Amino acid sequence: MGSHRFVVVEGELGIVRLGSRDAVPAWADGAFASITRTADELSIVCPASRMPAGLRSEAGWTALKLIGPFPFDQIGVLASIVGPLAEAGVSVFALSTFDTDYVLVKSEDLPATVTALTRAGHLHESR
Repeated sequence: MGSHRFVVVEGELGIVRLGSRDAVPAWADGAFASITRTADELSIVCPASRMPAGLRSEAGWTALKLIGPFPFDQIGVLASIVGPLAEAGVSVFALSTFDTDYVLVKSEDLPATVTALTRAGHLHESR
């Protein structure tokens, strides 16, 4: 699986769940945003500061960006990251884009996350 480089994305993120038929709201935007619709739900990841009150949501997440791009046939990239985090007791919320993967962890777990990943041979880069 090899080692990978990662960077911590600045800013607190939140995750919101809406109904599968709800429209994508205007507030679902920002420097980091992900919108996923399935038959069961509309999930939105965006800056926590943009989330309105009163929705089914959870704030307090920090994203780690795996430095890609990764070809679609490269096997085990995400497994090499989430494996050490599972062993360290860190829960994750994973997102993928065309070029790379992101792993969201609770902000209070960030120090343990960086420690677990660097111990596993991954390289933490500053930006």
